[in-house]
Amino acid sequence: MKKKTIIGRKDKGDFPELGLEDLAIKIDTGAYTSAIHCHKAEVKEVDGKEVLTFTLLDPSHEQYDNKEYSTEHFTEKQVKNSFGSSEKRYAIKTKIFLFDKLYPIELSLSERGEMRFPILIGRKFLMGKFIVDSSKYNLSSKLKTIKNNLQ
Repeated sequence: MKKKTIIGRKDKGDFPELGLEDLAIKIDTGAYTSAIHCHKAEVKEVDGKEVLTFTLLDPSHEQYDNKEYSTEHFTEKQVKNSFGSSEKRYAIKTKIFLFDKLYPIELSLSERGEMRFPILIGRKFLMGKFIVDSSKYNLSSKLKTIKNNLQ
């Protein structure tokens, strides 16, 4: 049986493919999917192909850079929001760096501007890899700081 890593209720993660580091994440075992704050997303046709263009975070976030991302590799999903209503969201596949390891992750693009955390990590990502200890926080971030200080 594979050993699972203990993760706390909140942490910081890196998203190298998106150029984002030390982004605050909230671990939510009540959510099935994971989400990232996106305030603009639309599908455009480019050279006969559907391309999703999106902007992550928003101007009030310290890492906001108004960068428009685009990908042909996306899906459209029906996701239940925290209020129990179903809504259509786009989802992208990327990678997250936690506990000195790069993991594949699927993130739905969601309006999270009113939330404290721009990233929500749900059960689909956590299963088989992590055990959540809600009394702990920033375990991955602290490990990264220790390793950086040793170099």
